[in-house]
Amino acid sequence: MNASPAARHPYLSPDGPRVLAHRGLVTAEAASHGVVENSFAAVAEAHAAGAEYVESDCHVTADGTVVLFHDDDLQRVADDPRRIADVRLHELEELMAERGGLITLAQALEAFPDLRFNLDVKAAAAAAGVGRLIAPQAERVLVTSFSDDRRLEALAAAHSAGATQRPATSPGSATVGRLIAARALRRAGRVRALLDGLDALQVPERQGPVRIVTRGLVRDAHALGVEVHVWTVNADDDMERLLDLGVDGLVTDRADAALAMVNERRTPSV
Repeated sequence: MNASPAARHPYLSPDGPRVLAHRGLVTAEAASHGVVENSFAAVAEAHAAGAEYVESDCHVTADGTVVLFHDDDLQRVADDPRRIADVRLHELEELMAERGGLITLAQALEAFPDLRFNLDVKAAAAAAGVGRLIAPQAERVLVTSFSDDRRLEALAAAHSAGATQRPATSPGSATVGRLIAARALRRAGRVRALLDGLDALQVPERQGPVRIVTRGLVRDAHALGVEVHVWTVNADDDMERLLDLGVDGLVTDRADAALAMVNERRTPSV
């Protein structure tokens, strides 16, 4: 049973399954031209491929601009050891100019008004800024973080900035750990309390030797109106298996392939 439509946040309407383009979409052709993840071009490519959801990450520059960037430094993306927090906006724009272009959170929300953004608050310093920026359009944003403190700070900042709709949200790793333990101990009340106020449970299929995504977890989440999104799923067989298990969303680097699969599954056989 999927999450009750009456309880569903606008971010999660209509029904899934959903494809969340992980850091945008970088095709082999785009990569050959130097385009990197979390760039303006990567978000545009996901949009052009038909993605409705883009998963991205938030850091803040030295001069206070929230940018879509995964790592806390530039080493992997630009072979530059500096931290995002130590680089000014104009410097980051120059570095990203030949890598698909920098995209700030404000630009993402303005340039792609029909996209829904899944935002992982990576830096504590970004939380308040994320909340303020998403407040006017919180119906199309889901806020998450490995840190529940950062996640809750961003949600509180959105409320303080006048958001009339609470952003959708998914828990941090500590809450997920407590949830897995509560389910193992069959503490139904504790499971209910941990999922209260959440819209989605965004988790990897496994964490080391521990299997997180099971049919039972999906069933329990759905019974409480919470969707299950799994990251990061790139193999076709894994996509098929997880969709058969009943998960509601796939976070993937291959949004184009995942969209084709989901659309084919939605098409009634003749």
